[in-house]
Amino acid sequence: MHVYVSLLRGVNVGGHNKIKMDALRDLYRKLGFHDPRTYVQSGNVVFGAKDKSLKPNVLEDAIEKSFGFRPAVVLRTIAELRQTVKANPFAKRDGINPGLLLVSFLANAPGKQALAALQAIPADPEELHIAGREIFIYFPGGMGRSKFPWASMDKILKTTATGRNLRTVTTLLKMAEELEAS
Repeated sequence: MHVYVSLLRGVNVGGHNKIKMDALRDLYRKLGFHDPRTYVQSGNVVFGAKDKSLKPNVLEDAIEKSFGFRPAVVLRTIAELRQTVKANPFAKRDGINPGLLLVSFLANAPGKQALAALQAIPADPEELHIAGREIFIYFPGGMGRSKFPWASMDKILKTTATGRNLRTVTTLLKMAEELEAS
């Protein structure tokens, strides 16, 4: 069995694209996935699958058919999620609040021009680090007051992006490791 984490973009935000997590787990079971587990209401699902090369469109198609809208899905294996946590450039720094550290998961690695456009955006007091298909952004004053255009990173990078704070990412990894061990 292969353990995956699917991250749905824009689910249950501002009263739009509503999905109850029990209904989402039921859908994953109907698709033949093993022991789907959700975390918070934003569309984070940890599950097992026989397919070692699962594609996000399988989930996007099923969600659209069942719920009437098509959220983008970013998919990571447990190994990729472990690597993300390991690549955290803030891991050895004191005083970093994991609730203020956003990990933006990208569907595809951005091209050189897109990365240059992102790096050209002033990020102060925020700090931005790019690590393959993840971008780590620390918001010392919180995301709500920031002028950094984190919500439109998918447009800047020309790929789907969905963010989770580090606390959520580490919880998802723990859930995935528990599923892998079971």
